[in-house]
Amino acid sequence: MYPLDAMLIDTHAHIFLEQFQTDFDQVLERANGVGVKHILLPAIDVASIEVCIDLARTHHDPDQGPVLHAMAGIHPSSVQEATDEDMERVRELAVHPCVVAIGETGLDYYWDHSFDEKQHAFLREHIRLAAQVDKPLVFHDREASDDLARIVAEEKSASPHPERIRGVFHCFGGPEAHTEKVLDLGFYMGIGGTYTFKNGGVPQNTATVPMDRIILETDSPYLTPAPFRGKRNEPAYVQLVAEKLAEIRGLSPEEVARVTTSNAARLFSLDLV
Repeated sequence: MYPLDAMLIDTHAHIFLEQFQTDFDQVLERANGVGVKHILLPAIDVASIEVCIDLARTHHDPDQGPVLHAMAGIHPSSVQEATDEDMERVRELAVHPCVVAIGETGLDYYWDHSFDEKQHAFLREHIRLAAQVDKPLVFHDREASDDLARIVAEEKSASPHPERIRGVFHCFGGPEAHTEKVLDLGFYMGIGGTYTFKNGGVPQNTATVPMDRIILETDSPYLTPAPFRGKRNEPAYVQLVAEKLAEIRGLSPEEVARVTTSNAARLFSLDLV
């Protein structure tokens, strides 16, 4: 890997997790070495929001490596154990200046359907909070595409500020019918390691997505792109996603980096200076 002649942004990386405790500084150095200048940290519960904010406070100088940014939200898989008090704490932390987005929130039907209604309720609370504080949403979607798109559409229709209900469907991979729904809702799509998977179908399912609606991510430490699939993912590997997207779209990696960085800066109100 070599630095591109353009800035990259990893819009979704869980580098606050224990998988990075032993080499956190080196992970940031490798990211900086390939031009990753901003990394967004999606929370999974209240405790992780506070950790992400602390990291963002510490890593805010672009001259000292990637700038870190926090999110505030409860992951749908964490909703089962979450309380109303937890959601109230999310509301309190959402206004912190280091928090650039509400997330990650969304729906996950893969493991357990026993608390689907609670997931729906917490999702709606996150959407309403995002509109209230005017910060974008970061959605997790696993085997719940129809319900997620429906609930977002319902909340936009009912909101006094529908223009504030915006954001990204992270780790987007389709299906193709869902692609059109997301575009119609006005959301961006987060493209990550799955885009590089052989026979994964993501390039085909996202072929109609215009470049101005795509942002890049890794979802570190998960979903490592080829050729490192099976190993721990990290923000530096967002370059591999950019290169694969460039190959398939017939663009240069630098052009992909420039466009997706501009998209991310616009969506998350990032200062790239």
